[in-house]
Amino acid sequence: MSVTHIPEKIKIILWGKAAGRCQYKGCNEILFRDSTTQAEFNQSYIAHIIADSPNGPRGHATLSEELKNDISNLMLLCDVHHRLIDKGDVDGHPTERLEKMKKDHEARIELQTDVHEDMESYIVLYGANIGGHTSPLNIKEARTAILPHRYSTPHPIEIGFKNSAAQDDSEQYWQQEIQNLNVLYNNKVKNLIDSGHIKHLSVFALAPQPLLIELGRLLGDINKVTTHQRRREPSTWQWSMEDYSADYQISKPSKNHKIVALNLSLSATISDERIINTLGEEISIWKISLEAPHNDFLHSPSQLSHFRLTMRKLMNEIKLSHGQDTELNIFPAVPASVAIECGRVWMPKADMPLHIYEQNTKRDGFFKAHTIRNA
Repeated sequence: MSVTHIPEKIKIILWGKAAGRCQYKGCNEILFRDSTTQAEFNQSYIAHIIADSPNGPRGHATLSEELKNDISNLMLLCDVHHRLIDKGDVDGHPTERLEKMKKDHEARIELQTDVHEDMESYIVLYGANIGGHTSPLNIKEARTAILPHRYSTPHPIEIGFKNSAAQDDSEQYWQQEIQNLNVLYNNKVKNLIDSGHIKHLSVFALAPQPLLIELGRLLGDINKVTTHQRRREPSTWQWSMEDYSADYQISKPSKNHKIVALNLSLSATISDERIINTLGEEISIWKISLEAPHNDFLHSPSQLSHFRLTMRKLMNEIKLSHGQDTELNIFPAVPASVAIECGRVWMPKADMPLHIYEQNTKRDGFFKAHTIRNA
């Protein structure tokens, strides 16, 4: 334990750098409020990484004296971890390990507090059952993902239908989910937007693609929205800061038919034969694809923005080619964020109705899950 009197100004600076939280990796406990009673008082300990005496934990013949009041050698800790590093497991906490804990904690605090007050964002979480799997949404991951450009309000807005027993191969599932999504969005999101409370939304969603497109329709193209994408490698919701390219390829039909389909083959390939098996031979199929579709191609917001522009231009071209009264059948195999943007680019007063199809093995292929049209 420390025997040095640490100057008050050094203590204050350390408290600021630690944001009043334990700097031990994985702890982050608030040190000015009791978790049980919520009473506020100082329950922190200031620990030396290199002990203030040569005989102390991680002590050094010369550095102990030189660094005894140096803020780079001090950590703010809770009682449990102060005892752990100085008594319970000294050998398991060498200097290098503690220095990294301190550095990582202070860097995280600086990142989170470096966002300007007008960068507030409401986090929207939308999850629905996909096959037999529930949606793995996590508010802590979402809050981390919007940094350093945004910071979150204290409470997220959840609009998912929790504990639904219906599966996505049943009509009941689609009726319940569409109705629930609309009701919760209008009550929890639209009312706050209309009242001026929400200036920006950060959207995190995992659900079957027709529901994601409906969510995009509700969000619209006017509201300020950042749609996030859950990446698999590495596992994160945070967009990459690198500028990735997106070489979307457009295929157009050779003949115009009354029935029109849009094949979106980005995360997987949908063969035209599967669409023909669903809608028949007399069909015009348009397509947006990649040279090598796969489910983890999307890394940056610029790729998503490029898709929005591509989709917007193509929908205008389809309308020009086939007429305003044409109804467009959409077969999507796209990342979740792309599905949401499909709904956001749809203009209710200008665009054709959309019939959105879903693949389901229990129903022997594609079936029409949802229709979007101007009421």
